[in-house]
Amino acid sequence: MDFTPLTEAMASKSYDNVADICDNLMLQVAAEGTAFQHEWPYAIHLLGHIYVDDINSARFLWKSIPAEVKEGKPEVAAAWSIGQKLWTRNYAGVHEAVRGFNWSLETQGLVAAFSDKYTRKMFQLVLAAYSTISVQDAALFLGMGEEDVTKYTLQEGWLLDSASGMLTVKKQPILSEQKVDPSKLQWLTEYVFHLEH
Repeated sequence: MDFTPLTEAMASKSYDNVADICDNLMLQVAAEGTAFQHEWPYAIHLLGHIYVDDINSARFLWKSIPAEVKEGKPEVAAAWSIGQKLWTRNYAGVHEAVRGFNWSLETQGLVAAFSDKYTRKMFQLVLAAYSTISVQDAALFLGMGEEDVTKYTLQEGWLLDSASGMLTVKKQPILSEQKVDPSKLQWLTEYVFHLEH
């Protein structure tokens, strides 16, 4: 099997493309009738789907993996553990699943990139959903220790009430809508009128 496109995507950190490359390679190999199940990089394939937030595809891939591969390759089970936590919306569990396994050299970059991306996504979720949040809850959502989450959020401009242990979320400024120039609106109206008649 030629995994060159996958190897190149991993080397260039084009993690957005990993799932599609794996899907296409799997289709090619299956079409050739080659037995590939024991050599296939299932952990990378699962992580590729997880990275692009395609948990349904990861779930269906997991179901298609032979039982002996699931049992014989702990990294595949560890990758699916992340998928399970995402599926059940166990936000803190995602971070635990990422940190709870000693990832191979091949998957470390992808897992680290996913972890960073997921932390940013959770930060945006907290930013949108909360006006105040406890340090403990923020630490769970962002997968950090209380000290680290305090430093991280303070760098983002949030405020800390040390007495209550609550963080006040600094909302992003809402961009005002751009006003339409009346002359451009008149021109557009005349243009559409001309097209219709």
